[in-house]
Amino acid sequence: MGKDKGKTGKKHSKEWFEALLIALVVATIIRVFVIESYRIPTSSMENTLLAGDFLFVNKYVYGAKVPFTDIRLPGIDSVERGDIVVFKFPKDRSLNYIKRCVAVSGDTLEIRDRALFINGKEATVPEHAQFLADLMPAGDPDRQVFPKFSGFNKDNYGPIRIPRKGDVVTLNKKSYYQYASLIGEEGHSISTAGDAILIDGQPADTYTIEQNYYFVMGDNRDNSLDSRFWGFLPERDVVGQALMVYWSWNPHISLLHPVEKFSSIRWQRTGLMVH
Repeated sequence: MGKDKGKTGKKHSKEWFEALLIALVVATIIRVFVIESYRIPTSSMENTLLAGDFLFVNKYVYGAKVPFTDIRLPGIDSVERGDIVVFKFPKDRSLNYIKRCVAVSGDTLEIRDRALFINGKEATVPEHAQFLADLMPAGDPDRQVFPKFSGFNKDNYGPIRIPRKGDVVTLNKKSYYQYASLIGEEGHSISTAGDAILIDGQPADTYTIEQNYYFVMGDNRDNSLDSRFWGFLPERDVVGQALMVYWSWNPHISLLHPVEKFSSIRWQRTGLMVH
């Protein structure tokens, strides 16, 4: 009897362990390939998304990446204008950023006195977008704006074409700053020698784009580190599409003050679909 009891106990323990292991594997697969949680750290998407919002991010829709590789699984859709996307920040891929895609590969983008134009047509301003700073007039260049020496600023920008795979772009002194970082990220060395542009050590006056790119902006247009400042978003860095807010509270209140922290919960944002 005692031996049978011991065997039964071991069998139950093994079953529990196997069930736990399977649950862990399934949860990992879901997190890697289907849905992942993301926390909004800054105010760059206010008032569409608030600092302290916790989101579910749909990774399946665009095709999740296989970990530790550049392989992307087939998705059911591609990034479209208006999508709110989470992506690896191209300047530091250890960080995830969230912005709204305002232009896709092949589009020509221009901002005139804050009004956004895509392919010559004025784009609709997102419902909760906001402008908090004074307008910067055309002809007042901002040195922090991409590309370097363009003469653009955050409120008067472009026109600029969003690179598309297969585009053949002209390389010269003027376009160097627009494409140098992109070419480097695509695995080539680029440098200058006098008036000549060198790619992989060879003179080149054209370059063929190897992947698709997007242009993203925050809905809080005057407080967003976005494509206007660091350039085009490579398709390979897209993580997924923002789906739903499942939790929200004030991120500036410490957990060491539980009463205040609990009081800051934004119950009305729970279940909010992101668009």
